[in-house]
Amino acid sequence: MEPIEEILAWAREGEELSPPAWDQLPTIPLYVDQVLLYLRDSLRFFERDEEDLLLTNSMINNYVKSGALPHPEKKKYSRQHLAALMAICMLKQVLAIPDIVTLLDGEELGPEFYQSFLSAHIGAVKKTCKELEENCVARENLRRQALRLAAEANAKRAAAERILRELGEEGKKGK
Repeated sequence: MEPIEEILAWAREGEELSPPAWDQLPTIPLYVDQVLLYLRDSLRFFERDEEDLLLTNSMINNYVKSGALPHPEKKKYSRQHLAALMAICMLKQVLAIPDIVTLLDGEELGPEFYQSFLSAHIGAVKKTCKELEENCVARENLRRQALRLAAEANAKRAAAERILRELGEEGKKGK
């Protein structure tokens, strides 16, 4: 299959993307191996290839050590942990872990936070994939599309980092 056909198929898959809603997350606590299997399946769309894992056991341990993820209870991870890990895996693609810690600081990792994350995330993915599909159908220059998307992503990352830097500074002054 030609690259444009592969990209078009990926974009169409992204338009239908539906990460698990809060109610669809497992209600029983999971061990780390179960968490990895569940989230790897849920995040597969975002992996560059089969060797590019978005989550490993050591990553989870590092998120706990850094304060981005609460400690598991008796080596088991709850629905709140899964929701936080889903968000962390997506956000770490554009933000440093300290910025993610600032972002999550004081947030209850429950249904309201997770729904806010999912709404923003799904909306951005669907919008991007729809534009990409239209560009593929119109046979636009793919390198220029990649350049535009990368430039937009960089600008939005910089804006998010600025916000989190200021919020982090404000948090330090308040302590």
